[in-house]
Amino acid sequence: MIRLTFPDNSSREFAAGITGREIAEGISKSLAKKAVAVALDGELADLADPIGRDGRIEIVTREDPRALGLIRHDAAHVMAEAVQELYPGTQVTIGPVIENGFFYDFHRNQPFTTDDLPAIEAKMREIVKRNAAFTKEVWPRDKAREVFRDKGENFKVELVDAIPEGEDVKIYRQGDWFDLCRGPHMASTGQIGDAFKLTKVAGAYWRGDSTKPMLTRIYGTAFARGEELAAYLHMLEEAEKRDHRRLGREMDLFHFQEEGPGTVFWHGNGWTMFQQIVSYMRRRLRGSYDEVNAPQLLDKSLWETSGHWNWFRENMFMARSAGEETDDDRVFAIKPMNCPGHILIFKHGLKSYRDLPLRMAEFGVVHRYEPSGALHGLMRVRAFTQDDAHIFCTEDQMAAECHRINDLILSTYRDFGFEEFVVKLSTRPEKRVGSDEAWDRAEAIMGDVLKEIAERSGGKIKTGINPGEGAFYGPKFEYVLRDAIGRDWQCGTTQVDLNLPGRFGAFYVDTDGEKKTPVMIHRAICGSMERFLGVVLEHYAGHMPLWLAPVQVVVATITSDADDYARSVQAGLEAAGLRADLDLRNEKINYKIREHSLAKVPVILVCGKREAEERSVNIRRLGEKDQKSMSLGEAVAALVEEALPPDLKRARDAATA
Repeated sequence: MIRLTFPDNSSREFAAGITGREIAEGISKSLAKKAVAVALDGELADLADPIGRDGRIEIVTREDPRALGLIRHDAAHVMAEAVQELYPGTQVTIGPVIENGFFYDFHRNQPFTTDDLPAIEAKMREIVKRNAAFTKEVWPRDKAREVFRDKGENFKVELVDAIPEGEDVKIYRQGDWFDLCRGPHMASTGQIGDAFKLTKVAGAYWRGDSTKPMLTRIYGTAFARGEELAAYLHMLEEAEKRDHRRLGREMDLFHFQEEGPGTVFWHGNGWTMFQQIVSYMRRRLRGSYDEVNAPQLLDKSLWETSGHWNWFRENMFMARSAGEETDDDRVFAIKPMNCPGHILIFKHGLKSYRDLPLRMAEFGVVHRYEPSGALHGLMRVRAFTQDDAHIFCTEDQMAAECHRINDLILSTYRDFGFEEFVVKLSTRPEKRVGSDEAWDRAEAIMGDVLKEIAERSGGKIKTGINPGEGAFYGPKFEYVLRDAIGRDWQCGTTQVDLNLPGRFGAFYVDTDGEKKTPVMIHRAICGSMERFLGVVLEHYAGHMPLWLAPVQVVVATITSDADDYARSVQAGLEAAGLRADLDLRNEKINYKIREHSLAKVPVILVCGKREAEERSVNIRRLGEKDQKSMSLGEAVAALVEEALPPDLKRARDAATA
């Protein structure tokens, strides 16, 4: 007999081998009808699986949030069946659940295109209506190899061979179709429902290896309810409209080209916006951090000492000084990060406990190799600028510094228009450096800080744990912000490092005259400045707040009679510190307005003969139909106030309070 405990803490004895379906039927027929899986001690399993031990049991229904992964997993299997039914000879490879959906990779002589998706989706709906039961079988390894080999499923044979000896080879059937799968699955295809959609196709190498066959990856999504699917598809439509690459073209911000893969060619407007963000960050650091700059090219030995040569070498760009005109043959690395250089700056000159905490910041350009297929506009590049900082402190100062960083990070995000955040503590990974005792201390301190962050926010800041996701040298906080259409972006980090300073022999002289190794805190707020700018662009859909807009105002004329007045208006705006352009072209005013609106210029000041006579302007704002007429002096004063960055506005208000 086994004893199972239910969510209400009641418990009952059952014969060993009873299934979740039988337990659900014993409770009520309605529960059995709604059940899709069972959870034993929190782990999901098939309703048909025999239960052979004591534990806490939950009957999982389709309305349970945990069922969403099952719905998507089952939808992936149904998609694979639909593909093979429609296109015989197609090989199925892998099809996992991912964030917001699922995909399956297929091998076919003629790759799939988006034109194939409607037919596949229609066939999926047929299969769902068949309501075929999902059934699990366990096969001997040799049988699995033979069956898949005879079917011509060579990728499946390779997957079977990769299953460790001693592990079961599980096969899931849905009607006559079957696939290799760990499970679990719901009871039948009908429980998937109709709230699913195939979204796109892409190329993907088998096992991510460019030397292996190219596959076609078909993406889809599924939800428990139709309204959830509709909301998600609307979000995808919004995301496409907000795509920073599209905005980059419309606003003339940047471009990419093959001569510099993964590197940004900044145009004047884009570089203006980039520098506005850098200037803002510099002001926020003033008085608390020393801004430094470490070399781009450093000898291989430095990276061997830091550990990056072993841990990060495949992502580093190398350079060698060699040739007839050089007298050495040294290997250098273009820096992928700033921390070793900052340690060398810390080591230059004797440091005392009185110097701590010592905070160094650098807007350092770093280079990291990313596969060409992973590059994605500003979001994934090979060369980027980090708003990097390192704080050298004592262990007693560590918690206070983490709180100080937290306050700076969250207030920065708010200044850029973000209001929802999650702070997650990532703990020790399997592969790491340093003693367990050092990790224990660091994780304990950061765990306490995480609790205090949640408490001080009154529950407004969500917190969580990412087990095993810390850096190889220490635990870290990850800051995730949510944009205007509900997408989450991980940007800032606070990483505590009890190992790297010691590897370089860095020390300070303590109160007792002894040498002590400092704690090093790695901190980034924007992270990659390029990526952060991309996130901000998409958050605002290009409708930037005035302080961030590259061109804040365009002065446009209706007729040439107002040209001289328009020139004086632009001069007055520039004298007041605003970024203003002038449009005196011999074009209709509506044409000018449409063109500047497409370029996302926030404010257009229209000047005609009447405005020139009255020394006024007609104000048209991006995205608004209404127009407003104001005197030139009032308009300039209002725009100057609006264009004041939020940090400067706070400082001014505090000074006058």
